[in-house]
Amino acid sequence: MPVLVDCLVRGERLALVTDAGTPLVSDPGQRLVDAAHRAGIPVSPIPGPAAVIAALSVAGFPGSRFHFEGFLPPRGQRRRERLEALAQRPEILVFYESPNRMGQLLLDLRHILGPGRQALLARELTKLHETLLRASLGELARGLEVSDEPMRGEIVLVVAGGEPAGALGSAGAPTLERTLAVLLELLPPAQAAARAAALFGRPRAEVYRLALAFRGPEDG
Repeated sequence: MPVLVDCLVRGERLALVTDAGTPLVSDPGQRLVDAAHRAGIPVSPIPGPAAVIAALSVAGFPGSRFHFEGFLPPRGQRRRERLEALAQRPEILVFYESPNRMGQLLLDLRHILGPGRQALLARELTKLHETLLRASLGELARGLEVSDEPMRGEIVLVVAGGEPAGALGSAGAPTLERTLAVLLELLPPAQAAARAAALFGRPRAEVYRLALAFRGPEDG
């Protein structure tokens, strides 16, 4: 790092380039930019593909605001606590995640945000093997569980915004997803879906699909 800063101080020019979208959000190049600023060296951005903006542009979720969360804590209670804090934010949520942790992240999101929340999984954006999967969190989690293909590449997950606390009349107002989650602890999926559908006036088949997505393929 000091060698590069010395080159810049002598008047040389340096370009920081990446093949994985615009750098410096989750990139070691941040240290070089910080060092350049501290040395009084001008830093100028050149527009290029940014995974977070590229994914948002093809997600199609309603809302004029988004929250970029980036990488969550890698595992355990800290990640679940962070997701619980984000669950009712009305903004579109954008996450970065590594391929080997994507499956567990989707399971946590399915459990905390609800299996019916819509999401877009964007992999290898602007590259040869670009893949876009838009579905509910339950469907995405289930699809990854039964897939024989390992997940690879750079991944962005865009999740539709949630209902803010109090939007339904009280801060603790139940949602279909939360009610269904409680019922599934006590009843088989078909019975839980029937009762939740009656409570919320939703088609039984639709709620049954949510129940299966929530429980996963082992209970389907």
